[in-house]
Amino acid sequence: MAAAGVSTFALLYAPQPVLPQLAAAFRLDPGGASLAMGVATGALAVAVLPLAWLAGLVGRRRVIVWSVTASTIIGLLLPLAPSFSVLLVMRAVQGVAVAGFAGVAAAYLADAVGTARLPGAVGAMIAGNSVGGMLGRLGAGFAAEPMGWHGALLAVAGLSLLCALFAVLTLPHDATPRPRSETPAPRPGAPAAGSGTLEGGSGAPAAGSSDAGPARRARLGVGMIGPLAVGILGTGSFVALYNAAGFRLAAPPLSLAPAAASLVFLSYAMGTASSAAAGRLAERLGWTRALVAALAVTTVGFVLTAHTSLPLIATGFAVLTAGFFAAHAMATAWVAADAAPHARGRAAGVYTLCYYLGSGVGGTVGSVVYAHAGWAWLIGLTSAWLTLAALAVLLTRRSKASSGAGG
Repeated sequence: MAAAGVSTFALLYAPQPVLPQLAAAFRLDPGGASLAMGVATGALAVAVLPLAWLAGLVGRRRVIVWSVTASTIIGLLLPLAPSFSVLLVMRAVQGVAVAGFAGVAAAYLADAVGTARLPGAVGAMIAGNSVGGMLGRLGAGFAAEPMGWHGALLAVAGLSLLCALFAVLTLPHDATPRPRSETPAPRPGAPAAGSGTLEGGSGAPAAGSSDAGPARRARLGVGMIGPLAVGILGTGSFVALYNAAGFRLAAPPLSLAPAAASLVFLSYAMGTASSAAAGRLAERLGWTRALVAALAVTTVGFVLTAHTSLPLIATGFAVLTAGFFAAHAMATAWVAADAAPHARGRAAGVYTLCYYLGSGVGGTVGSVVYAHAGWAWLIGLTSAWLTLAALAVLLTRRSKASSGAGG
């Protein structure tokens, strides 16, 4: 699963550090160039639910194998695109291919390890995804100067090919879904095994109780408001900053070369660590408090990047990346843990749709705002989005508490 994540996410985000080179090659502004990211993530968002449904029919492992294979083949062909329009079409198809992994992976893991170990497993998976995103961005950024954007994308595709082959050869067959009597991971507001309630509320029925299934199904809509807001608004904010980062770092007064500017993606190492630790943080603070805290840390990082000092900008990206990936890991686990086993695939698919819809739309809108109004306005817009996401998480807690579902 880690190899599959490295392969697909390296391919998905490889064009991000070379957006300035694409803009120069095809005579585009930042908003136009960012469509190379937006169409891929937008197509992913559209395809994720149909592919999640298909995985229920043909098997999740089969869809994951198809995903890594098809996305890698398109990645190898992408440098041959004769025009930006053709490149966008290929990126859209690649986004559909990546949706097979992105929309199925969490449900596949839930069946394989059970809900009791799901937060840690999802955190580890997202940590692997962040490694792929970081390697894809760094590889493309360092290869862009000597090899151009064609060679940069080809280099990342070569790395993805190796990881895809490893995933196809080693990925276990579909696991049998764990029985509902298994002790679940603590859900938002539910008591952890052997401890008091996570949020200080009354808690929810245990998974083994007679009304656990209906209760969880009934409150699935309310329980997903917060994590879906994180998926749309949090991801849109995060991608908007990284889409515009290359343009800002290459422009005066910083005027960094592509290889030096791509070093900002080393911040993804912070995301790898924070996403792996997110499950423990949620168990200690409670889902709501931990998620709101992660969004607050992300906002602090955003504000730090507004300074003109390069060390402070680098610190800001490290902080915001750590905060966002922790929030993303907790939101992903929240959705999977709060859904009944038979609805897990659909719930994960809905979250993934929101995540990449936010990535595509928010990332493109942010690039347009940066192109016309500058970095300070971009920080103001994205910070407002994060604030709305935090309010949605708090609203989810209050709604669940008032309905008797716990904190």
